[in-house]
Amino acid sequence: MSELWNLLDELEAELRRLDHWSDVPPSREALASTQPFAVDTLSLPEWLQWVYLQRLRALLEAGRELPSGALVKPYAEEYFAQSQEPVGELIVIIDRIDAQLGRP
Repeated sequence: MSELWNLLDELEAELRRLDHWSDVPPSREALASTQPFAVDTLSLPEWLQWVYLQRLRALLEAGRELPSGALVKPYAEEYFAQSQEPVGELIVIIDRIDAQLGRP
């Protein structure tokens, strides 16, 4: 699991490098979304920071079972498809996390 910890740290660092990190959390209502990736209330970078990273780190810290078979990479590729941002490394990190969590 140390590899996953490292990947989560890499994901945070890459979000920061791309200036997609915020010190201000989304509203409680936005975080309560029941849609996949909270697509109705959060941007993908917000979801990665405030939902994905936090939940995975909390599960790791508690020694709980990690989710398996969930793929974030396809959504990330779609989300950034029209972007001019250099997100290649971000996509690679997300893909590596998907692999650690076990692809379906």
